[in-house]
Amino acid sequence: MAGALTLRVITPDSIVLDIQTSAVRLPGVDGQIGILPRHAHMVAAVDVGQLSYNEGGVEKSLFVSEGFAEVKGNTLRVVCEAGELPADIDEERAKEAEARARARLKAQRGGPDAVDMLRAEAALRRAIARQRVLGLYARERVRS
Repeated sequence: MAGALTLRVITPDSIVLDIQTSAVRLPGVDGQIGILPRHAHMVAAVDVGQLSYNEGGVEKSLFVSEGFAEVKGNTLRVVCEAGELPADIDEERAKEAEARARARLKAQRGGPDAVDMLRAEAALRRAIARQRVLGLYARERVRS
């Protein structure tokens, strides 16, 4: 692939993705970050959300959680707590996690435990992001 960028998504458990792509968009803590081949060296914090990439002219995506991204040479390494391809996301589990997080947030309203609120908000963001990636995957499959 001329003008290709190597994309590697690495978690503590495995290398989730190791491909050649022409473009990547990932969730940074300060907003979306776009990476193209020949990008300048960079290190950035990665937030929870959807990482999108182009493979064979088709836009694909996966779920990523907190971590960091490094561009060096023509390689983008995304090291994160979790990285899940749409086929690996359990939709029922994501919906249950969202319901639990919403229930915890509702129960904590006005309560003194700020740590539990932060954890519940983070769990809710992860559950919603997983469901978004699944929704995009379902639309991609319909078009194919």
